[in-house]
Amino acid sequence: MKNHFDHENLDVYQASIEFVSWAEILLEKLPKGLAVTNQLDRASTSIPLNLAEGNGKYTEADRCRFFDIARGSALECAACLDVLVAKKRIDSAEEGKAILVRIVSMLVGLIRSTSASRVYEQSEIYGSSQENV
Repeated sequence: MKNHFDHENLDVYQASIEFVSWAEILLEKLPKGLAVTNQLDRASTSIPLNLAEGNGKYTEADRCRFFDIARGSALECAACLDVLVAKKRIDSAEEGKAILVRIVSMLVGLIRSTSASRVYEQSEIYGSSQENV
């Protein structure tokens, strides 16, 4: 497939599309009336949309703001998956969370590269087995 826009060349954008596809398969199996179902759908969609919009901005601050929003949406998706497991609507969220860990790690890198003076948390935390980090 030929990419027509710059954001389509980003690995993090491709991973976010992969997560949207994975989440859609999950969402098809869940009742539509669950609040977390709607939230997961909106949050997963928000990741690639904010990546595309942010990548098209001219200033580093604008790009960073949209990458921040995408990162927040990815973390929100992880929480939605935890809720689904807690409510016993799904048995495991590991596959989806593995994709989200990659997305968040790449977003942390993008945020660092677009905002050298910004304070941020360590990316190693994501995907570690540390408890209560």
